[in-house]
Amino acid sequence: MMSAYWSTRYSAGVFHRYHFLANHYDHLDHSTIIKLHRKTERFITPLGVGAHLEGWGIEPERITELDWWERTSFKSLTLAAAPARHFSGRSLRRNTTLWSSFILTSERFNLYLGGDSGYDDHFKSIGDKYGPFDLALLECGQYNTMWPLIHMMPEEAVQAAIDLQAQMMMPVHWGKFSLALHPWKEPVERVLKAAQQHQVPLTTPRIGEPVLLSKSYPSDRWWERV
Repeated sequence: MMSAYWSTRYSAGVFHRYHFLANHYDHLDHSTIIKLHRKTERFITPLGVGAHLEGWGIEPERITELDWWERTSFKSLTLAAAPARHFSGRSLRRNTTLWSSFILTSERFNLYLGGDSGYDDHFKSIGDKYGPFDLALLECGQYNTMWPLIHMMPEEAVQAAIDLQAQMMMPVHWGKFSLALHPWKEPVERVLKAAQQHQVPLTTPRIGEPVLLSKSYPSDRWWERV
């Protein structure tokens, strides 16, 4: 994931032409936003992130900022911002914008887009308010015991899926960038083991591989061949 929580295909169509942004560099990359500028109808961000986009030439009327628990609609979709346990900042400036997770609801499906977050009881609150979810995208990588409050251990990610009442979990934030000290394959191996123990269904697509909701959930252990 570069600048956006990438869209997920579903059987009746494709979620596209809008992006949900946080302000860390691995989720809000200037060159990527410039490339997406004319392909995107609406940018939806946590509070304060819109200023970055306006500075990069995105028209204010194409930007929607949300506080936690606020909702907005776009065509046939509804999007709500929800709490996350993380922080924001670019360079030396910290916590001048909000961070969040998102709930994306269509006429047929309900998705949880977790972004970056440490584990806490907000997952249970979100599950009680918006669940159950057809699919939950949850981070399971870039963790360490030195920063347990901002990224989840793989086992915590599985517990978060349970708290959210997710029917299917997709582990993310582990397979592209190496930002922590653990081995590259460790997050997915640990999350797979924990998911099996707790009987949580898991989908593990390659980067860019479609996930067809209610139809196709890739589960190939492709990382074993890398």
